[in-house]
Amino acid sequence: MLTAGSRQTVDACALADISHLQHVPRRYWGRYIATALILAAVLFILDAFARGQIEWQYVGRFLTAESIRSGLVNTVVMSILAMALGVVLGVVTAVMRVSSNPVLGWVARTYVWLFRGTPVILQLLLWFNLALVLPTLGIPGVWEVRTVDVMSPFLAALLGLGINQGAYTSEVVRAGLLSVDAGQYEAAKSIGMPRMLALRRVILPQAMRVIIPPIGNEFVGMIKLTSLASVIQYAEILHNAQNIYYANARVIELLIVAGIWYIAVVTVLALLQSRVESHFARGAGRASARQ
Repeated sequence: MLTAGSRQTVDACALADISHLQHVPRRYWGRYIATALILAAVLFILDAFARGQIEWQYVGRFLTAESIRSGLVNTVVMSILAMALGVVLGVVTAVMRVSSNPVLGWVARTYVWLFRGTPVILQLLLWFNLALVLPTLGIPGVWEVRTVDVMSPFLAALLGLGINQGAYTSEVVRAGLLSVDAGQYEAAKSIGMPRMLALRRVILPQAMRVIIPPIGNEFVGMIKLTSLASVIQYAEILHNAQNIYYANARVIELLIVAGIWYIAVVTVLALLQSRVESHFARGAGRASARQ
């Protein structure tokens, strides 16, 4: 058995044995190679844009052109309205999905299956050409209007984007509702609170922490998704940019202008989304502390 003195002697010898060794820092060759490749790709892209046939003065000239500004406003307005319609439809459909009524559940599942299973551009074209299926709208003999007079590019884009968004939002809301502990439902039921009141006062507020982040991402996606409405002649920013470069043949310049505005709007929305998420996260933290 080693005594305390002998152990100290062994330790000292071990230190003496490695004292002559030189410390060599670890080399992260994978990081170095990846960084070099990324820098090379960025420089290649910058050089391509610098050498390409791009007249940058046209980018600055059309960045604040009236047609581009009006298209930007139409893009933002359509995104807000379509997202609002999608959220309303999504909440209603999610409540129908978790309902004990089998008919409501079947209708909700069919709606989600149908509108998630078909491309958005197909839905836009169907709404825009609805007059081929229903020549008139209204109550026969009481009030009727020609579908072609009602189904404008704005309304067709709103219905196509909003109803499609509702199918995706319903799954987000349903996931949020399922994330709430089942005891919350039972507690609301035990005090005689009706189911819908419990959803509005107890369940949905707690589910918002789970619902808000993906809904924010869907909103960001909606900004870019409105570009598909250009195929039905809705005057959003990409459609107006196309009209300009059809006239002056400055294709790349106008596409760059549209891209700059898309990035600007998405950046603002991302900042707002982070603020909203932080707000609901603080609320969740206070609730956890009280528990």
